[in-house]
Amino acid sequence: MTNGCGDYRPIEAYAIIGDCHTAALISQDGSIDWYCPGRFDAPAVFCRLLDARKGGFFHVHPVGRFSVNRQYQGATNVLETVFTTAEGRVRITDFMPVHRRAPGGAGHDVGTSRQIIRLIEGLAGDVEMQVCFKPTFNYCRTKGKLQTVHGAGVVATAGRQCQSLCCPDVNLEAGSDGELRGRFTLGVGERRWVVLTGARNTDCARESLTPRDRMEQLDRTRAYWRDWSNRCAYRGPYRAEVLRSALTLKLLTYEPTGAIVAAPTTSLPEQIGGMRNWDYRFSWLRDASLTLYALMTIGYEGEATDFFGWLQEAHRADPKGYPQIVYTIEGGTRLPETVLDNLEGYECSKPVRVGNGAAKQRQLDIFGEVLMAAHLHFSLVGRSAEGKNGESLTRPGPSPEQWMLLRSLVDKAAAEWKEPDKGLWEVRGPAQQFTYSKLMCWAALDRGIRLARLYSLPAPLGRWCKTRDAIRQAILVHGYNEERKAFTQAFGSRALDASALAIPEIGFLPPTDPRVRSTVEQIRAELTRNGLVYRYRGADGLPGEEASFNLCSFWLAEALALEGELAESHDLFERVAGAANDVGLLSEEIDPDTGRFLGNFPQGFTHLALIRAAVNLTKVAKHGVEERPETEAERAHRARGGLG
Repeated sequence: MTNGCGDYRPIEAYAIIGDCHTAALISQDGSIDWYCPGRFDAPAVFCRLLDARKGGFFHVHPVGRFSVNRQYQGATNVLETVFTTAEGRVRITDFMPVHRRAPGGAGHDVGTSRQIIRLIEGLAGDVEMQVCFKPTFNYCRTKGKLQTVHGAGVVATAGRQCQSLCCPDVNLEAGSDGELRGRFTLGVGERRWVVLTGARNTDCARESLTPRDRMEQLDRTRAYWRDWSNRCAYRGPYRAEVLRSALTLKLLTYEPTGAIVAAPTTSLPEQIGGMRNWDYRFSWLRDASLTLYALMTIGYEGEATDFFGWLQEAHRADPKGYPQIVYTIEGGTRLPETVLDNLEGYECSKPVRVGNGAAKQRQLDIFGEVLMAAHLHFSLVGRSAEGKNGESLTRPGPSPEQWMLLRSLVDKAAAEWKEPDKGLWEVRGPAQQFTYSKLMCWAALDRGIRLARLYSLPAPLGRWCKTRDAIRQAILVHGYNEERKAFTQAFGSRALDASALAIPEIGFLPPTDPRVRSTVEQIRAELTRNGLVYRYRGADGLPGEEASFNLCSFWLAEALALEGELAESHDLFERVAGAANDVGLLSEEIDPDTGRFLGNFPQGFTHLALIRAAVNLTKVAKHGVEERPETEAERAHRARGGLG
């Protein structure tokens, strides 16, 4: 690459495998270039993704030239890559073993063996294969030791850390850059199992399980993912895209607690060579709530139960009694942001950050996102409590402890909605009166009132209703700019922000409202390039720029569908969804000129937005604009006599 950087693969060249504890990214040429053992936020042992020269990796591929074709095996997270050479063909099946555990609450769905397994099979001819193993512990900051076990594998250690590679009948020898290399030839019908594990003794480099045992692990893993996929209730035209997005979101869950990470990576840049590089391996209340909302719309409710359990524990353990916008996957509140100066960054995009300083920000929208997810969750729980003959059973609703937490969030939204904050996009510039933050405070009050009424829960309904109406009036007066004919980024501002596209989905105004329609048109005119949508344009407290934001492009597709622009909405949806890589994955952003992926990958925000857009586009297409089910916003608008 330019600027003296090493040889980096494009972000879109990667696929993900995982076990709902951590994940690994594998490039098209069979190289694992990102892996944090045991948990998403652990120090990486393979980090060539962030330093092509020094970072560790683990690759298996043919010697010499080859072409590649890869896919996930059906509706699973098992990756299959076929390499074709002049001499023949080889298939590598990559997976992290999982299995279904007995039910029993959060953390009891997915069991893991804490391994990466690579099955190599000869399909045609005789193909010479190469294995290269280079662990670099603690983001290349801790020197490790390599102990080879002749004909069996290698044990890599650095203090108490250990990674052991079992590759029977392959002699590994030291290479020029501190890696170990080995070769073997694979004929038609032959199989090799290569296994990476965190075991701590030299015997772990020897294969202790039979090939039949390994095949059973693969079969159990495929069965788990297929069973999970079969629960998907979406049956529309975009089922393949929705399923892949759902499977990706499931991989971003941390099974021991129920937390959901925003992405499995850190510091993949929003601009090549720029400094907009962030660590996303934590659980944002916003991202997690929106993820759950999307999953629940297609039939997945268990993940919501786990997440709300995690949120209760995080809130209970926090002595401040005030929700942070983001927590560690175990519910911790300390996420100090540090810079890894020893790594050059993806294509020399510095700094490489670990931790996230945004944890200290005030972002008022989190109250609304959590309450919207909770409202949908308990509505679905109540619906599932109907009897076999359709008779109504007692709807469980929130437990007293759950309601105490949710009520406290509503009260905080009511008390603080007038305050400035850093907003949905967690800007590093001055706090502002962001319109989206006010919208979500309104949503927190609105959903809190609905829950209290639906389940006869104790709440100051009179005060909440009065505050909800006050927020609504403030947004209509100060958030809508008559001259611009649009809801703007902040009160009194002229700047546009794509977050206003969420107004109909939130239920604040119906999509038919002329102010919503004009806002959509202004965003299309000023915040799009080649049809893709930017979050906003202009100063935000950081140097440099960013690319189009996939979440916002899907929001625009939804907004167009709700306005009746069906052809345009489907064209936009298919343009963004069609930009996915060869295995259906999307990053946070896309360069609208080149189609290049930017930002952390794969990105939960993007895949949850794909699901919600697909669901809404399918509803409109099925029922038509006039006959489609009335939205919550339209019902409320009609009840108010059409008044703003």
